Amino acid sequence: MLAGLEPLDAGSIFLGGEDVSQLDAKDRDVAMVFQSYALYPHMTVAENMGFALKVAGINSEEILKRVHETATLLDLQELLERKPKELSGGEKQRVAMGRAIVRKPQLFLMDEPLSNLDAKLRVSTRTRISALQRELSVTTLYVTHDQAEAMTMGTRVAVMNKGRLHQVASPQEIYEKPADIFVATFIGSPAMNILELSEASLTLHFGVNLNPEMLLGVRPDKWEISESGVEVHVDSVEFLGADSYVYATPKSPDASLVGAEFLVFRCKPKEAPSIGEHLFLSPTEVHLFDKTSGVRLNN
Repeated sequence: MLAGLEPLDAGSIFLGGEDVSQLDAKDRDVAMVFQSYALYPHMTVAENMGFALKVAGINSEEILKRVHETATLLDLQELLERKPKELSGGEKQRVAMGRAIVRKPQLFLMDEPLSNLDAKLRVSTRTRISALQRELSVTTLYVTHDQAEAMTMGTRVAVMNKGRLHQVASPQEIYEKPADIFVATFIGSPAMNILELSEASLTLHFGVNLNPEMLLGVRPDKWEISESGVEVHVDSVEFLGADSYVYATPKSPDASLVGAEFLVFRCKPKEAPSIGEHLFLSPTEVHLFDKTSGVRLNN
């Protein structure tokens, strides 16, 4: 809809203060970067980057200037005469970005641009994209299924599921105050633990009187080993250098996990329990959700 490829059912789209809802795609000042690089195989890098400008009737001198400026920005100067088949995946992605940047649009639309890259290259490229976005100061709508990309690159994050918009907020607010159980379990790795406890257990272990129609959410870093609370059996321990993640099964008869096989908590490696050990966990911070709707209940 933003690009003009789909009509609106309702509402309006404003770009730079102008209502563009009824404009054709070609008349919107929008540049797109796709998951597939979509480069013309018979053209050089320079020709690929300047093609949209050529079609728009911009003179060759201006095209050359913009292409070289953008190539410098993306470290593509040495690749301008190469064909796409001579490039690596990361280089092709930079060319695809360069093709969008030379247009100097009001809006960038990026559709999972890093999904075809290996893990190491994805990290370095997302850092480059973030730096470019700040330098160019152009609004960018970035679509991704990778919550780490969303949290590290976004200034505002819109979380969607099956066509429904669940929450729009800063990365910090999304993490600290998820609007519902879907957002709570999608954002954050490992995911938030969601538990169902009896009213008696909530009062006994957490010192609060809560409606039994609520579910309790606790992030892995918000548990502490204590003398009472939720009893668990330690199934496995993952050592990750500075931290360890412990995967455990609740053994309290009135406490059960929702939508997950294991309860996960984070601790320092020197404090990690042994596999097979029984211990008690208490939360230092809790999130409350309506059992039926999944909506967040506490501020």
